[in-house]
Amino acid sequence: MPADSTPGPGIPGAPGRRPRHRAKGRRRKPRSRRRTGLLVVAWTAAGIVVLGGSGAGYLYFTLNGNLKSVDIDQALGTDRPGKAGNGSENILVLGSDTRSGGNGKIGGGADDGTARSDTAMIVHVHEGHRKASVVSVPRDTLIDRPACTDTAGRQYPAAHQVMFNSAYSTGGAACAVKTVESLTGLRMDHYLEIDFAGFQRLVDELGGVRVTTTEDIRDPDSHLDLKAGTHRLSGAQALGLVRTRHGVGDGSDLGRIQLQQAFVRALVAQVKDIGVLTSPKKLYDLADTATGTVTTDSRLGSVNSLMAFASGLKGIDSSNLHMVTMPVRYDPADGNRVLVQEAKARQVWNALKNDRPVPRAATEGTATGEAGDVVGAP
Repeated sequence: MPADSTPGPGIPGAPGRRPRHRAKGRRRKPRSRRRTGLLVVAWTAAGIVVLGGSGAGYLYFTLNGNLKSVDIDQALGTDRPGKAGNGSENILVLGSDTRSGGNGKIGGGADDGTARSDTAMIVHVHEGHRKASVVSVPRDTLIDRPACTDTAGRQYPAAHQVMFNSAYSTGGAACAVKTVESLTGLRMDHYLEIDFAGFQRLVDELGGVRVTTTEDIRDPDSHLDLKAGTHRLSGAQALGLVRTRHGVGDGSDLGRIQLQQAFVRALVAQVKDIGVLTSPKKLYDLADTATGTVTTDSRLGSVNSLMAFASGLKGIDSSNLHMVTMPVRYDPADGNRVLVQEAKARQVWNALKNDRPVPRAATEGTATGEAGDVVGAP
């Protein structure tokens, strides 16, 4: 699910369109409109909040039994960045591109027994939980992966100049968290993961999502064929949109991130339009789907914990949700890869470490994907 470095509200200085590169770096950046809707967590909490009456216990245990969790803290031990201590939190959110199980028919590729982090976002919730910054990490970024241990205790050696998304395929969630903490110097307080099939079911549960495209989008690899105009996307079509990289822009993952961000805006509007916040049945159905399709860290691995966490985010609205992409440049040796712009990236990480907004200078002059104006809400 799913690179242009386009700041969100409150972070001016989005770079303009650049000459086309036939390059493919990956990047993703979401932006929300209206309050709540911060990823599937808020949907899950919304469904639980309305549970009441004699059936509440049964429904609670049903939702609680849906949840899957992994013990990140035990796998990583104590050799980690320190916690902020001021109430701010960092959450690593991954979209998994495994082709196994229910994803095999929709993944668009062969099941090789592995999975990668198709989308990666670092969500920083600022002190007071009234605003948040979201940093997308392009999956094709070349990085130095640290040695890590997975949740089963298996150890993996460090690797030099490998793709960012290989951390997840190597050692799962724990290795992905370890890599992000090494890359940023920030402690990841929580972990959330959703896969292809889960994303598709969530969109279908909402009754589809309406978007408007300014040009034709056709990408056989992601099973997507849309004419310019307004469409109500099914779950399968939405998945194709947030995964396409060859159908629009410069053919890069950076462009795909722009599409993903546009889709998230339309998705949040759709949640409001169908009255999810006023329909207990719809809320429960959505919560049931959400809890069955996400994996969390063990401290969020119960309905009560997930609900409490999401409730702490409900005051964040669109004007206080800032989206950027980790500053990158195309790799001159391989147009299919991107490299971290170290000095600019440090500005991003230092801002989050000090619980401040990402500065404008950090996002200027970075690689873009040329797909920023292709998709919007109708």
